Amino acid sequence: MYELTIKAHFDAAHALRGYPGECKNLHGHTWDVEVTVLGSDLDDIGIVYDFKRLKEDLNGVLSEFDHAYLNEIAPFDVLSPTAENLARVVFDRMVDTVGEQVKVKEIVVWESPIAKIVYRR
Repeated sequence: MYELTIKAHFDAAHALRGYPGECKNLHGHTWDVEVTVLGSDLDDIGIVYDFKRLKEDLNGVLSEFDHAYLNEIAPFDVLSPTAENLARVVFDRMVDTVGEQVKVKEIVVWESPIAKIVYRR
């Protein structure tokens, strides 16, 4: 089994609904997002899933969040835009994007250089 991980980032603001501290106020982050996929079958040239293609896949999923106010973008217009919810939403969208060639193992969302959340199924 092969594991392939790439990392991307975007800048966005959010406000945590119902949070009992200052994060309830509008603030922003440079979000780093890692995706890890698993696969066992190599193509004719020995690649499980092209790094370039996985970067394009992740950047495509993240593009609607870049330089946005997450609270105004579905599903975060209803769902609190926590790092946890962001990781799950990105996971689900990456599953749809990569298809059957590889399996999405996990999404890691770094809200800051010292704080991350990992979502896997």
